[in-house]
Amino acid sequence: MRKPLLAIAAAAALVTSGAGAALAVGPDDRVGVSGTDLKTDEIGRSANVKHLANIAPSGVLAQGVGTDLAFQDDKAFVGNYDGFSIIDIRNPKKPKTIVQVSCPGSQNDISVSGDLLYLSTDSSRSDDSCASTSQSATIKESWEGIKIFDISDVKNPKYIKSVETACGSHTHTLVPGKGKNNKTDYLYVSSYSPRDTFPDCKTPHDLISIVKVDTKNPTSAAVIATPNLFPDGGNPGGPGPTPIASRSATTGCHDITALPHKDLAAGACMGDGIIMDIEDPEKPRVIERVRDDENFAFWHSATFNADASKVIFTDELGGGGAATCNAAIGPNRGANAIYDISKYGRLDFKSYYKIDRHQGPTENCVAHNGSIIPVAGRDLMVQSWYQGGVSIWDFTDSENPEELGYFERGPLPEGAGTGGTWSTYYYNGHMYSSDIARGFDVLKWVDPSTKKIDKQVMDELNVQSQPKYKVR
Repeated sequence: MRKPLLAIAAAAALVTSGAGAALAVGPDDRVGVSGTDLKTDEIGRSANVKHLANIAPSGVLAQGVGTDLAFQDDKAFVGNYDGFSIIDIRNPKKPKTIVQVSCPGSQNDISVSGDLLYLSTDSSRSDDSCASTSQSATIKESWEGIKIFDISDVKNPKYIKSVETACGSHTHTLVPGKGKNNKTDYLYVSSYSPRDTFPDCKTPHDLISIVKVDTKNPTSAAVIATPNLFPDGGNPGGPGPTPIASRSATTGCHDITALPHKDLAAGACMGDGIIMDIEDPEKPRVIERVRDDENFAFWHSATFNADASKVIFTDELGGGGAATCNAAIGPNRGANAIYDISKYGRLDFKSYYKIDRHQGPTENCVAHNGSIIPVAGRDLMVQSWYQGGVSIWDFTDSENPEELGYFERGPLPEGAGTGGTWSTYYYNGHMYSSDIARGFDVLKWVDPSTKKIDKQVMDELNVQSQPKYKVR
């Protein structure tokens, strides 16, 4: 039984004013040095990547885990296992924290839409408030799902609504309703790992949850559909491609990326990769499905190129906590897979891409979140690899991808555990990175090909809802 939204006083998040300021970035970066040649927390980068600023973890989020990013006008919104922060990026060399909001709940995947901010909770909590504590999912009254905040006053975000979803919300994808006067947001909620002992997350779980939000009346938000994407049960799983992890059975999706202007979405669904027709956003329909039982362990995320002629799927081998960027694992596992998309929506595998900068045995490293860089005539992407850092790469030739630039830190101090960059996205001329342990970084890729697009100004970006980019 869903626990009702608590009274505003009880549900209110702890909001604090800006607690972090940009640190001066020194001249001691090791240009051309990477991987195992870097010492603890040393910075290595290619000559064409500049490290402009860093905001270290602080305040109520100091002990949390940095997660995903969204953007609106001159602000970055940064998820954290303990809540989220809003950062002023008007001057990318001197970003400033506007506010921090304490609202614990893994992973706090984040998106923004006008005056609304959406936050995913994928850890079983005692209730739906921002003062909740961990509580077993075997208890019926436990809560997890979507939280909605009013950010019309960015200095004072207000928690206004919760929506419980089956198995919580590991990630969510914003799919805007149609029409010039659209007043509807749809959230495609991805969740997985059901158990028969969980009252609100029982097997089978071959579905996603769709939350419909009236943006003029967001407190009426509710789950309006739970479409079954895998009527046959999906990939049954099995022995893994490496000893690190077994091949995942499909019990839901991990992440979905929508391409609204093409009425398409790509789903990374544990053991399967799918393409969906989302012409009717309330009734998504799977039109293509692929598997890679030889090399993929866990289908994690997806990214279209600008004209939807290609899609990149990532394999999060080891769940993000393992050291997979080494010779033993090789170049095809824990990697990206590049697929061409035919005019009929069929997927044709072309090649793998993985950073060849080998990392040390304590450095968790695997393909993770990134976004395209919309340069005319080319397919470029910037991407996070946890402690493998940031990679800028070219997949114009689908069969021969290549790295163009990088930024990374040396290993965390001994015993510090998991770290590295969770997400890195291109937005209005710069690249912004959310590092699990080291905070918020601003990077600049200096390349002649970006001169035109660097001058473009977007007013909002949720990477998992890819816009119709103006490629130049």
